[in-house]
Amino acid sequence: MLDLSAAAARLFTVGFAGKTLDSDLEGLLARGVGGVVIFSRNVGTPGELFELTRSIKRRAERPLLVAVDQEGGSVARLRQGFTRLPPLRTLGAHGDATLARELGAVVGAELAAVGVDWDFAPVLDVDTNPNNPVIGARSLGADPARVAELGVAFARGLEDAGIAPCAKHFPGHGDTHRDSHLELPRLPHELERLERVELAPFRAASAARVPSMMVAHVVFEALDAERPASMSHAVVGGLLRERLGYAGVVVTDDLEMKAIADHFALEEVVERGLDAGVDVFLVCHTAALAHRGIDAVVRAVQTGRVSAEKLQRAVERVEGFAARFARPPLATADLTSLDGDRHRAVVARLVGAQP
Repeated sequence: MLDLSAAAARLFTVGFAGKTLDSDLEGLLARGVGGVVIFSRNVGTPGELFELTRSIKRRAERPLLVAVDQEGGSVARLRQGFTRLPPLRTLGAHGDATLARELGAVVGAELAAVGVDWDFAPVLDVDTNPNNPVIGARSLGADPARVAELGVAFARGLEDAGIAPCAKHFPGHGDTHRDSHLELPRLPHELERLERVELAPFRAASAARVPSMMVAHVVFEALDAERPASMSHAVVGGLLRERLGYAGVVVTDDLEMKAIADHFALEEVVERGLDAGVDVFLVCHTAALAHRGIDAVVRAVQTGRVSAEKLQRAVERVEGFAARFARPPLATADLTSLDGDRHRAVVARLVGAQP
């Protein structure tokens, strides 16, 4: 019989405040969360990060995913002691898929060395709006075909190193003029435009079976004029799951971002998201909010607003994903590859070969 509380907890990946395991995180691990996300605030030296991820995994006593945003450029949570990564725009300007895969493997090897399992990269948003306040140089460029080719190659490189990639931000955050960290963006484009531009890289990622995909807190009016993609059945269930045939893990962007938190109750977000086909909810800062989210999933199933079968399918996808990518805590650290000559050489080829 399904243990509702434990099953609901598996759907949450959570953040915490410090550089060591604290009581808030211990409580969430004890409850059974499926993942922990690392931010710059949690990172000291590479050796300290290794000890932190090892302590988290040991405390969990089950397969648990440690995640991070390590895209390159301005969004690189791991800096001190790690290879300095250019923004993805540099890779897009170069245009070499082989080098994109090599760069992904470099990033993946360095994450694996410190106990990270899951990278929230690559960004597959198409950079069509020069006034976009949040994507810009994080994008591989303005050509959907190039973004698709290079993004899938980068994801393959991460997988070569045993790291789970995550294509983001479905169905496309590149043409917005608002930052979803601060407010709720809306895109008025017709479906034909979305199919031709925004969706093309994600269609390629789905076809390539990239194992996870992050859904944006953006309203796509042609698909669902009322709700952001992250809690829309039309977007997640209808477009991503059914039309694109995506069978991997679907994760929301952080539920504490103002795009979602200022407009919808957390309980409604997780209930609608799970019913739509979301598998993982990110709660990146506040332990109490993560507990509320878990409780909301439990109540939604108990009251029949979400079926137990949908929860079971989400848990099965999460646990299958963890079985593939969540490595056990390493006994000893081998940090010799970090910022090493071979890794620097890959970056030097990329930076030195810009047109």
